[in-house]
Amino acid sequence: MLTAHTVAQVRAAEEVAAARVGWDGLMQAAATALADVLRQETPADAPLLMLIGPGNNGGDALFAAARLRAHGRAVDLCLLDRSTVHEPGLAAALDAGARIVEEPAGHRHVVDAIFGIGARPGLRGRAAEWADWIERTEPHVVAVDVPSGVGVDDGRVDGPRIRADLTVTFATAKCGLLLGPAAEAAGEVRVVDIGMDLDDQPALEALQDHDGTRFAAQVVPGHRDHKYTRGVLGIRAGSPQYAGAAHLCVAGAQAGPAGMIRFVGPQELARRVVDRAPEVVGRRGRVQAWAVGSGGEDSPAPLNAALRDGVPVVVDATALHHLPDTFEVDAIVTPHAGELAWMLRVDREIVEAEPLRHAREAADRWNAVVLLKGARTLVVAPDGRARVNLSGTPWLGTAGSGDVLAGFIGSLLAAGLDAFDAGSVGAFVHGRAAERLRGPFVASDVARVLPTALADFCEGGRR
Repeated sequence: MLTAHTVAQVRAAEEVAAARVGWDGLMQAAATALADVLRQETPADAPLLMLIGPGNNGGDALFAAARLRAHGRAVDLCLLDRSTVHEPGLAAALDAGARIVEEPAGHRHVVDAIFGIGARPGLRGRAAEWADWIERTEPHVVAVDVPSGVGVDDGRVDGPRIRADLTVTFATAKCGLLLGPAAEAAGEVRVVDIGMDLDDQPALEALQDHDGTRFAAQVVPGHRDHKYTRGVLGIRAGSPQYAGAAHLCVAGAQAGPAGMIRFVGPQELARRVVDRAPEVVGRRGRVQAWAVGSGGEDSPAPLNAALRDGVPVVVDATALHHLPDTFEVDAIVTPHAGELAWMLRVDREIVEAEPLRHAREAADRWNAVVLLKGARTLVVAPDGRARVNLSGTPWLGTAGSGDVLAGFIGSLLAAGLDAFDAGSVGAFVHGRAAERLRGPFVASDVARVLPTALADFCEGGRR
């Protein structure tokens, strides 16, 4: 699992590592790792421009420049402020043959070492001018630890920032590299080891393909399992106006591990659902979980009825309008940014600027897991645990995709995963299914390939 930590956690780990190897030893490890990546990722015959800011972040790059010069690479240095530069690093780079230039001039390969993890979001002055030059000329950019100008802990972008193609980050990912909107500036994120041990309680996690084996025991049925032991999911979704939502939610659920689906709704809609999916039972009965609200009637009745069963529940779409004061069952609510903004009575733009903060606020407010849908879907538990989903494609922004996801998560809940894991696995596999389709596609296509994507995930990412 990919993990990310806060600035405070990283600073604490740096202190421990520095006590063991010294601050210079830590910087030299970072410089070596950075130089190795730059040798791999940039052409040997092209001048490399390093944008150097103050302190250790600039120092890491300057010592990396000295190593690159030892391999015959041409390195130019632009200094943000000569008076604040890391002097030993600058001396090493200049002694190795790097040269100082006043401004970027036709460089196609750039290293952003302006500011590290201690800086605030938004760039000003000469740094902002460099960011503008990058936007206009579009060189290939490698950022050191984080792209300068982004919110390191919260993913905020307040003003100009550097847009990177690759971010080389040390010891652990930083939260802002994985969270929108800052994640859009990070490009590919590559974590390199420099001998630091991080807190085993990360601020943010992201599932990887190999993580599927840890969930397989609950998802994959055993020899003694049958339709009831595999879990029964109840679905209350769709309406006469949005009958398709019922079909898509059911299709998502059937793509999951639950052994049986019960559909509860208007008689004519239930008939249509069963006609299309004859395995579905079109009447109420005992269930292990509910999925409620996708394209459904805007009434408190469906969710209230589901909650009376005292089983885990997925709450989507119209059911989000009728949340209880607090959930007393294991629940996952699945808003997009606009719906979460309505729930919290704030503007959508505020949620989009700081999605993790607002997802955490809602999780605490309703004692429920919040799955905040978006380009980087977040899954946040009431106890503060958080995961970000890195799978998927923009083609998933299509009608009915959320209905499929709600049914699929419900199926995982019915099979025995808790809401936090069901949301995390559901979002990840849903994204992997979309990647298989490439695009364009419709939501029913995603449901069609979900079973294979789930099976491969449970086998550790075999494709």
